Amino acid sequence: MSVSPHAAVRSLWAGVGLADAGLAGLRLSGDEPALPSSFAVGTASQASLAVAATAAVEIGHLRGQPAQEVAVDMREAALECCGAFRVDGKKPVVWDPIAGLYACRGGGPEDWVRVHTNFAHHRDGVLRLLELPTGPATTRAEVEVALGRWSALEFETDAAEAGMVVAALRSFETWQQHPQYAAVAALPLIEITRIGDAPSLAWPALAADARPLEGIRVLDLTRILAGPVAGRTLAAYGADVMLVNGPHLPNIDAIADTSRGKRSALADLRDPADREAFAAALTGAHVFLQGYRPASLQALGFGAADAARLRPGIVCASLSAYGRSGPWSTRRGFDSLVQTATGFNVDEGAAAGSTTPKPLPMQVLDMATAFLLAFAIEVALLRQQREGGSWHVQLSLARTGLWLHSLGRVADGFAAAPAEFSAQMEASESGFGQLLALRHAGRFSATPARYLRPSVRPGTDRLAWD
Repeated sequence: MSVSPHAAVRSLWAGVGLADAGLAGLRLSGDEPALPSSFAVGTASQASLAVAATAAVEIGHLRGQPAQEVAVDMREAALECCGAFRVDGKKPVVWDPIAGLYACRGGGPEDWVRVHTNFAHHRDGVLRLLELPTGPATTRAEVEVALGRWSALEFETDAAEAGMVVAALRSFETWQQHPQYAAVAALPLIEITRIGDAPSLAWPALAADARPLEGIRVLDLTRILAGPVAGRTLAAYGADVMLVNGPHLPNIDAIADTSRGKRSALADLRDPADREAFAAALTGAHVFLQGYRPASLQALGFGAADAARLRPGIVCASLSAYGRSGPWSTRRGFDSLVQTATGFNVDEGAAAGSTTPKPLPMQVLDMATAFLLAFAIEVALLRQQREGGSWHVQLSLARTGLWLHSLGRVADGFAAAPAEFSAQMEASESGFGQLLALRHAGRFSATPARYLRPSVRPGTDRLAWD
């Protein structure tokens, strides 16, 4: 049996100290299975999105707006979590040709590794470790042969030490025996900590028909999916979001989709002039959202404590793969790898009657974490207004995975209809070309969620709020 969507929402809402009355205007529709899976991916999508949307209404109400209803359909929320989009009619290539799962030496049910090679430097690092030629010409077949000579756990360890992104396959039972599981399980799903004293920050006046987060400034220093989607969600609810990319760092094609509603600037935080401009932007922000590994920004002078010193009253939000503590706290990771390492691929494959591991139907750890991150930021903003102080929000993909697991399994989950996106897509011009992407699944009765700014290429905007 799986947890009902209403129960999941109530648990998330109460877990951060919000009163039940705030859920009076929430309407949920739909049932599991939303997409083909033995896990409650529809419930996770719907509940995480619903609390983010409803908390935005709470902020609007605090700012003088009348209460409004929010409706979230499970199937629509699950489809949004699939992240489908087209640019100029073309579907992007999601995965590098050699990314994915490989059987390793031993031949047992857990003797597999997943490699993530969407960035060229990650691909070449894996190939060097396998003593194969670097570059795009090396084939999947060559990688299969090379990995067949490795133990899965040995390759995971050596790759992590080399700074690559690799995960050995584990069942959930095996994951429970790992010291990182204990570290993750000891953390709350959503961690909100007061990190300094400050008065409540002034928010601009809000018109009755404005989206509830209008005038709230978010400095978005994130990449890949979970962080950018959190920032995009806040933008849909009205926040002024400035995405900041490093000019030396690669991006994935999904930036065309995840940048909707945002400004987009460049800053190399190793450069003194760019650090100064970034610090100036930080002093004008209400929220600082970042998805780099723990302590990496601290080394550059922009950790949470630094941000609270530069901008007393700020809400800092930090996202990691495996949590802020434990032996894997500094390890790189993406949704697909966390699924592999924490048992989902083994259990999904077994439920499907497959002899090989099977991924979930979408990167739900990324997407649910994104909506939960937006929710947590909104809760911290409410606390900042009511109590003052600077605040630090922390979430991780692995902890979201434990939450998804706690929602239970779905009987006959693979009987669900496969994803079909056409009815939920909307077209817009962008700096990348004609964009066809999914509408936000949260339906507001008075101030509809929408992206007023088109997605634009990094560096289109100045790193300044004026």
